[in-house]
Amino acid sequence: MAQPVGPRAGVPSPAIALMDVILALATASNGSIPLNSGVGPQAGAFPWLSLIVLLPAAAALLMPLLPGDGDDPRAPRALALGTLLLDLALMLWVFSRHFDGSLSELQLVERVSWVPILHLEWSLGADGLSAPLVVLSGLVTLLAVAASWSIKSKTRLYFGLLLLQATAQAMVFLSQDFLLFFLAWELELVPVYLLIAIWGGPQRQYAATKFILYTATASLLILLSGLAIAFSGDTFTLNLSELAARSPGGTFGLLCYLGFLIGFGVKLPIFPLHTWLPDAHGEANAPVSMLLAGVLLKMGGYALLRFNVQMLPQVHQILAPALIVLGIVNIIWGALNAFAQDNVKRRIACSSVSHMGFVLLGIGAIDALGMSGAMLQMISHGLIAAAMFFITGVFYERTKTLSIPNMGGLAKVLPITFAFFLASSLASLALPGMSGFISEITVFLGVTSNNDFTVPFRVITVVLAAIGLVLTPVYLLSLCRRVFFGPRIPALAEVGDMKPRELLIGLSLLVPTLVIGFWPRVAINLYEASTNALANEVANQGRVALAGITGLG
Repeated sequence: MAQPVGPRAGVPSPAIALMDVILALATASNGSIPLNSGVGPQAGAFPWLSLIVLLPAAAALLMPLLPGDGDDPRAPRALALGTLLLDLALMLWVFSRHFDGSLSELQLVERVSWVPILHLEWSLGADGLSAPLVVLSGLVTLLAVAASWSIKSKTRLYFGLLLLQATAQAMVFLSQDFLLFFLAWELELVPVYLLIAIWGGPQRQYAATKFILYTATASLLILLSGLAIAFSGDTFTLNLSELAARSPGGTFGLLCYLGFLIGFGVKLPIFPLHTWLPDAHGEANAPVSMLLAGVLLKMGGYALLRFNVQMLPQVHQILAPALIVLGIVNIIWGALNAFAQDNVKRRIACSSVSHMGFVLLGIGAIDALGMSGAMLQMISHGLIAAAMFFITGVFYERTKTLSIPNMGGLAKVLPITFAFFLASSLASLALPGMSGFISEITVFLGVTSNNDFTVPFRVITVVLAAIGLVLTPVYLLSLCRRVFFGPRIPALAEVGDMKPRELLIGLSLLVPTLVIGFWPRVAINLYEASTNALANEVANQGRVALAGITGLG
């Protein structure tokens, strides 16, 4: 094979392949390749999604070129903040101008052959399932960088990893090629592992290793299930839309569904695959915990909708009640485990396990209302959990401890911090007027309004899930009482309250929860057409008689 010469000489072959894709995208934007075939406004004008995905990675490549010894945070932090702020602005502009939420089809589609021998395509597209989560990931990642003011060592590496993580996250939500999706899914594991292992707490190596072992092992099941479906038809394809059109059932479809469920369930996380999460949160610093809770867990929920529901609707009809059972276990188990935690972040992590159970509940409800509630719960929990972990980081920087028995009296010393933490706790326990209330009540309505479930099944589901709603205020309000009231810690007499930068970060997360709580259509309009179409597709696959097995009648 001829060796590259000229400007590309000495460039590794993967980099050459990526350069070819970028050149193809640039050529396509001039009309020589039918790149964007989306149906949204001005589709085909420019590869906007590629720009959103590749912009943070391009900035990450510049990190080693910045002056300094790597311990001066100013230049790396400024580059990361500026890039992610521009990327978020680009997301908001593209989805407000070139994305039509009333359409369920993929929009802004970009499809260019990347590695033909592997059938790998650079294929991106957005619909209602992906667009709101892309914006959520952009916002949370930007705020995680803004919350990283205390990072003083290996700063170029730290902020470079956050930028790389931003690219991987966006690619997971926008990929329309299975192999590209899988590469992005694996890529986002690396920055998280390093961020925990290098900048985490005393047990960081254990937590990081446990995280990578759980998630990497689960990825094998994802790869095997996806490739099995890709090979199952008359022709081999990795395009997600073409794979979804196959809708395999029977034993083969069941095995693929279970492979996806376990693989994506680790990330959600589903009991009993959740044990990596408290350890990861307990050792990660606050900005990384914001990413874990605000974005990474949502990848699991998104993938279940994209693969288990959209690609395997026949099997999903059969196993939907099992997902509801798993969701109830998540809700109750996570809430009960939260009581046993004496570390603030570990308690919030167990709370996340409980709240993600409502996502499983909504997905298992099958109908459009339940799936809408699952999407809204992912958006809501992403904002609320990120806020709680951020504010936890704020008072950790003042107290240097997260041990609940060793804290007390912070409300008098840090009144603004207390107000923000209480507000985020109220949002988490589904106070009316907050986004958590709307999302969880929508999930409940989705389960109760589905007449395919028997009345006893619906009643038992609602009663058991309601136990989690009762437990949530107990463990969250008791956390507030023990941390912010009681005897004051003498060493905290002179600590300062939240700074303007920290106030802005907190408001950027809590204001959207209020807006969605009072005006949920802001979020629902983005994904409603897609969740309705997804529910209709599941219904069109036909009902399966499940009496005596799952309670479906």
